[in-house]
Amino acid sequence: MTLLDRMVLGVERVRDRLIRVSTALESAGVPYALAGGNAVAAWVATIDVAAVRNTQDVDVLLRREDLERAADALQRAGFIRRHTAGLELFLDGPDAKARDAVHVVIANERVRPDYAEPAPDVAAATRLGDSRVRVIDLESLVRMKLTSFRRKDQVHLLDMLEVGLIDRTWPTRLAPELGKRLQELIDSPES
Repeated sequence: MTLLDRMVLGVERVRDRLIRVSTALESAGVPYALAGGNAVAAWVATIDVAAVRNTQDVDVLLRREDLERAADALQRAGFIRRHTAGLELFLDGPDAKARDAVHVVIANERVRPDYAEPAPDVAAATRLGDSRVRVIDLESLVRMKLTSFRRKDQVHLLDMLEVGLIDRTWPTRLAPELGKRLQELIDSPES
């Protein structure tokens, strides 16, 4: 297999995982929303497909009360449940690594105790275009990215700024701490 083939395979595996997860949850009637880097990619693709950035894992927003039903559905789809370091993961097969996993974000709860805001509810999900996947709405996604604000979250926010999904008017729409973070990115995108 060539290097190019391996690169394409990596992207296809994430796409396949995303489809299998959404299909399993939809079939089981479990409310969910795609979050994280794949949600950013979906939103960016609505504006400029060339600006889409690939990501390794699949982040899914679920309500705590739906976690067991989701686990049953995902395990039937071939995923293996792991609880590690306070996180719910569903590995994509017995030899999978954390990168090959579905990461669960619990809706309406803080991912970390020090986070300014809890994760949004799955009710803040939408279908973009003809997508089969439910994606967290744009404002909730921006809040999540600003709340965690790791380097990759900052890059995702810069991608959304670059394609015009968010702009200079957004900081005033947010809680002061989050608005300040976004303003810093707007003012100094190269930092």
